[in-house]
Amino acid sequence: MGQIGIWQIVIIAVVVVLLFGRGKISELMGDFAKGINSFKRGLNEENTEAAGTIDHKASETVAKTKGKSEAS
Repeated sequence: MGQIGIWQIVIIAVVVVLLFGRGKISELMGDFAKGINSFKRGLNEENTEAAGTIDHKASETVAKTKGKSEAS
């Protein structure tokens, strides 16, 4: 009695399609995909900025170390 069968899923799918229509569902899924892509792009930009900051700090450290060794 507590299990969901294939017929219950089919009935729910039919009701959803009748309420929203096929065009609205595909539009909604397109918006959802755009949101996911935007989120992934934002994560990649943060990783790139973080890597750039780390590279910049590492090059500053190397330059300071070289400056100290040349002064000695």
